[in-house]
Amino acid sequence: MSFGIFDIFWIILLLSSFQPALQRRMMEMRRVQALRQFEQGRNSRVILLIHRQESISFLGIPLSRYITIEDSEQVLRAIRLTPPDTPIDLILHTPGGLVLATEQIARALIRHPAKVTVFVPHYAMSGGTMLALAADEIVMDANAVLGPVDPQLGNFPAASILKVVQDKPISEVDDETLIMADLSRKAINQVQRFVRTLLKDDVPQQKIAPENIEKIVDTLTTGQVTHDYPITVEEATELGLPITVGLPSSIYNLMELYPQPQGGRPSVQYIPMPYQPRPVLPEPKGRPIPENARN
Repeated sequence: MSFGIFDIFWIILLLSSFQPALQRRMMEMRRVQALRQFEQGRNSRVILLIHRQESISFLGIPLSRYITIEDSEQVLRAIRLTPPDTPIDLILHTPGGLVLATEQIARALIRHPAKVTVFVPHYAMSGGTMLALAADEIVMDANAVLGPVDPQLGNFPAASILKVVQDKPISEVDDETLIMADLSRKAINQVQRFVRTLLKDDVPQQKIAPENIEKIVDTLTTGQVTHDYPITVEEATELGLPITVGLPSSIYNLMELYPQPQGGRPSVQYIPMPYQPRPVLPEPKGRPIPENARN
């Protein structure tokens, strides 16, 4: 059987159409294998909540991802499938998301009888921080950050809306702003009440010292800083959160399997291997070099 140039063209076109699906399948198999190895090493249930722009696009424009109701459904199912005596390891990489979905996941985590550990390799902001507060231990990279959990109403922080009403005479404030201020007050009270629920524990040895609870609630929920303010490991530890610094290398290997889509030329590039320090060569024997002749 002989093939013409057009036959070869159609064969190549057919194979190239299957290539993306094959690559996704191979990547999924690598992810499952890495998850199983991590679970076997820690004897735990591992749940990944990673929000990148992977495979999410509209007309070729990548869309940002965040914690949604669909996420909460999947995480709650994973927690239900976990035996009560099996620890849960939650790996977080998220900018936050819907309050309803976040609270559902957080409540399920604090109800789980076994130990819950949250790993933060890069950042867990807003709702991600709220999930971290539900854990018995927060393990972070030395350069990873958390964020405030103060509520946002539309495009405005609730604390800033309240400040407008406080600073201006009531006669100069329009009705819509007054309504927003009322909602802001309720939102802050709701978030503060829920954060206290996450920080308080009924077991004899609490994960958070009682004298630190109100300080943490006040710092995270009252809008003292902007909503995207990065809370470093040092600040989180000073607040009294149960922070452990240092992630296992398997966490970073897992994150490599969830790459950010690249378009065109990469913005970050490096040789992916650890460098060893260069050996210091001894000075040649003989007459010593005068100090003023050294470079």
